Amino acid sequence: MENKKTLKNKAKLLKIYIGESDRYKAENLYRAIVKKAKEFGLSGATVLRGIEGFGLHSDYRSSLIEVLSADLPIVIEIIEEEEKIKKFLKKISPMINQGLIVMCDVEVIKHV
Repeated sequence: MENKKTLKNKAKLLKIYIGESDRYKAENLYRAIVKKAKEFGLSGATVLRGIEGFGLHSDYRSSLIEVLSADLPIVIEIIEEEEKIKKFLKKISPMINQGLIVMCDVEVIKHV
C-alpha cells in the first residue's frame, strides 16, 4: 500500500529514545517500530544513531569507548497527524520496556 497523502500545516513530531541493543522478540526494537509504522500507513519514520549520550539510569554510552559502543542511543522520529500518532502509540507502547517517548507540535512547511 503506497501512501500518497502529504502532510499539511499542523502535525505532531513523535520521538522515541531507546538503546541500540533493545530488542522486541527476535529483532532490534528500532527496526520493529519502523516496520510497524510502515504497516500502520504512517507518512514516514527516520532512525538516528547517536554517537554519545546517557539516560534515566545514567548509563553512559559513547562511540568513543569501544566496550560500550554496542548500545549507542537510538532516536526514532515520526511526523504525522495527531490522531494517527495516538493510535500508533497504543500499538507500540507495549513493545518498549525502557526508553523515552515525547511528542510535540510541528508546522509542516513542505511535504512532497
